[in-house]
Amino acid sequence: MFKSFISKILSHQKVAVFSHVRPDGDCLGAQIALSLWLQKNGIEVAAYNEDSIPGNMRWLLEYFPIDDPANANLDSFDAFVVVDGNALHRFGDTAETLPEFEKPIYMVDHHPDPDDVFEEFVSSVEASSTCELIYRLYAEHKPQQIDEKAAKAMYLGLVTDTASFQFNSVKPDTLQAAGDLLERGGFTPDEVVEKIYSSRPLRQLKLLSLALETIEVHAEGTISTIVITQDMLKKTGCTKEDTEGFVQYPMSVEGVKACVLFQQQDERIKLSLRSKSDDVDVNQWALNFNGGGHKRAAGAWFEGDLEEAIEAVIKVGQKQALA
Repeated sequence: MFKSFISKILSHQKVAVFSHVRPDGDCLGAQIALSLWLQKNGIEVAAYNEDSIPGNMRWLLEYFPIDDPANANLDSFDAFVVVDGNALHRFGDTAETLPEFEKPIYMVDHHPDPDDVFEEFVSSVEASSTCELIYRLYAEHKPQQIDEKAAKAMYLGLVTDTASFQFNSVKPDTLQAAGDLLERGGFTPDEVVEKIYSSRPLRQLKLLSLALETIEVHAEGTISTIVITQDMLKKTGCTKEDTEGFVQYPMSVEGVKACVLFQQQDERIKLSLRSKSDDVDVNQWALNFNGGGHKRAAGAWFEGDLEEAIEAVIKVGQKQALA
């Protein structure tokens, strides 16, 4: 799978690795693990993200630094790599300018329909996560290069992108990868899981309390929604990064097939869509609102106010949910 990618990427001397904006555990874990792999194989490497790193994942920065690309001399790099996203706009304003440097751009990702700007890419929608693909990179090249830091970074992505191995994207290969990471990294699952889920600041729990009060069901109980407003963020002292994982709560409502988190951001609404089964393809749903993703997890945007957003998004989604 990685033979051509390995041959081409290791022909460079200096590479920049980008993770997508509004970073999550999978993109950050993949970025750190890939950066470490490049470094281990003699490549000078730097990692970039335009957004701040969520508090419960900042421990990754002890393994490899992630900087703001606005401060970088990108023309000094021989090549660029993007992980956990297959369109440059997913990586921010700076990443969208990468073609202007006329350097090769590579991609490792597990979302459908990649753009055609990449010199070489590894893309598998069957993979549970981009971190599972990075694990395969290590395994195909030199598995002995998996040390504790790389293993914990990849394990983070496996856990967060599968809801702790609950999704149907989890295959025997996924669990085998997780087991190998635990063995080679010499750690136990709680060492990563507790950092992600057991270190929430009090302000985040207060925000969650306010958000839970907004949960409603629609379309004969098949779709649930949860709302996060700018007022809530201001009242609790939270930022958009503190909303990570909130979308799982409306999904747990009995009888619900899919859910949507509506988050006010400036003059538009961010949509996070999730589905319990392939009966509701949220990727297709999100395409109606300038978004996309996977069948069971996708993101999109709505230009307008909150009430308009809820009405319009439910109207589209119920066509699948009530089918």
